[in-house]
Amino acid sequence: MLPEKQNLNQTMLDTNQLASFKQGINDLSPLQLAWASGYLAAKAESVTSVELPATTSSVAAATLTILYGSQTGNAKGAAKSLAAKASAEGLNVELKSMGELKPKAIKNLTHLLIVASTNGEGEAPDDAIALHEFLSSKKAPKLDHLHYSVLALGDTSYEFFCQTGKDFDQYLENLGAKRMAARVDCDVDYDAEAGAWSVNVIAQAKKLLDVDSPSSNVMPLATVSSVEEKYTKQAPYTAELLLSQKITGRDSAKDVRHVEIDLGDSGITYQAGDALGVWFENSSNLVNELITALGLNSQEMVSVVGESIELATALQAKYEITQTSINFVEFWAKLVGSEKLLALLDDKTALREYAANHQVVDVVKSEPLPNEVKLSAQTFIEVLRKITPRLYSIASAQSEVEEEVHLTVGLVQYQAGDEVRQGGASGFLANGSQEGSEVKVFIEHNDNFRLPADNETPVIMIGPGTGVAPFRAFMQEREATDASGDNWLFFGDQTFTQDFLYQVEWQNYLKSGLLNKIDLAFSRDQAEKIYVQDRLKENASEVFSWLERGAHIYVCGDMSRMAKDVESALLEIISEQGQLSQEQATTYLKDLRNAKRYQKDVY
Repeated sequence: MLPEKQNLNQTMLDTNQLASFKQGINDLSPLQLAWASGYLAAKAESVTSVELPATTSSVAAATLTILYGSQTGNAKGAAKSLAAKASAEGLNVELKSMGELKPKAIKNLTHLLIVASTNGEGEAPDDAIALHEFLSSKKAPKLDHLHYSVLALGDTSYEFFCQTGKDFDQYLENLGAKRMAARVDCDVDYDAEAGAWSVNVIAQAKKLLDVDSPSSNVMPLATVSSVEEKYTKQAPYTAELLLSQKITGRDSAKDVRHVEIDLGDSGITYQAGDALGVWFENSSNLVNELITALGLNSQEMVSVVGESIELATALQAKYEITQTSINFVEFWAKLVGSEKLLALLDDKTALREYAANHQVVDVVKSEPLPNEVKLSAQTFIEVLRKITPRLYSIASAQSEVEEEVHLTVGLVQYQAGDEVRQGGASGFLANGSQEGSEVKVFIEHNDNFRLPADNETPVIMIGPGTGVAPFRAFMQEREATDASGDNWLFFGDQTFTQDFLYQVEWQNYLKSGLLNKIDLAFSRDQAEKIYVQDRLKENASEVFSWLERGAHIYVCGDMSRMAKDVESALLEIISEQGQLSQEQATTYLKDLRNAKRYQKDVY
């Protein structure tokens, strides 16, 4: 390591050293060069300071900071792509999760790009909550020296579309920061808009930081190729579907599948708590029904991102037709002049509910195209969303299943007139793919849902229905690592006999002692419905005792109701058992969250 201060000449390579260095790197492969780049960057960062002579014109490169707030990985992926592009353009880039930045340190930044997703009904992702709260508080400093821009990711099917990104944009403006480019709000199909925003903000950042072109003096972000980077959302791995087995009873109101996928020799690795991204194709029967309802020709050629393909192929593999966007309902209402649909446009809540409960074909069939209205296949596909992969919490630990990955998939299925409609990905995994067929997948790492680093730490897991999936992975991992910490599961569903997912496995864990406690809530096995939050309150004293001795608590499953009800129950338990006010209980739970002792994987 270099001493803290030394003459610049001591850090320079002489002519012979430089020639030797060049010869050495000429023999390296691209992968080795990338590794060396990252290694040297890390070594450079370990130098405390280097005092430059007053005569040199070199100055430390100003930094473009990129912060992301990400719940499912989309914002993180977009931020990583942005950082790579900015670095390639000669900018000195620092990429961080918002959770890695102490909120007060925001005052030290001068040029900032934010990529933020919105979680649920307008809530900030877990890793963004602390910064989000700080910037809206009286503690936030003046930031009139800061230049910034925001990329907001969201879903127009939710009422508070891109709310977190909008919040950050407004908070920074209120604190005096200056926009280097206007905020861009993206729907689920965000690649094109995010790409255009990236080009714009990088150009603006280069002007502000006086960077004319890529410089050999700027060390780029390490670009070491890895399996995780090789197989991504944009470039998934083609795996083999090994098993799709129903694990609910014959008389259950639900069809839940245990799915096993072979990752082969891909080298893909994952941790308990991660999710698997699954690309799917739409049912050919659904595609044919839609084309018939539209009166179009399945073999008509359409252009998809510059590629000319048949309409049927485009609808099966490229476009979302099992979920209806608000934009499509608006388009169809105006195209066919439907009074029913046009009335919905004035009621955003009703419009969202209608879109959420009708597939594209149902909208088309319920309000048919008038004979006098002509619609081309190209015009039709251009108002559809592109297919986006579905994320499923992984239900296995790699230490147990090695090159496999397991999922717990609830089949989305309902009656629409004479037809049975199924979800896109769940239908594909349950009925659309035969065992042995191909399925394109990638790992979405979730650092916001991790087992404690200390194996002695107690764990409370709350996962009704398919929300139990990651806790199956947790138990496999705790067993493989000989974790001595206590484990407590709260599971619930409709009936004990039909819906107790992985019942034998949980009973075996109880018998072995790995699972210390299990509390069950089957809502329809008695007159009064009982849910997991009720079981939590019944065990209030012991739940609080576990928290007081350092337990981590995890919640997985339905976001809209279950997760909120569980949080309300936890606040009630903390207030009553800790003899705290509601405000103090809220602070207690917030502290657990900030310490990563209260983690949620909700959808």
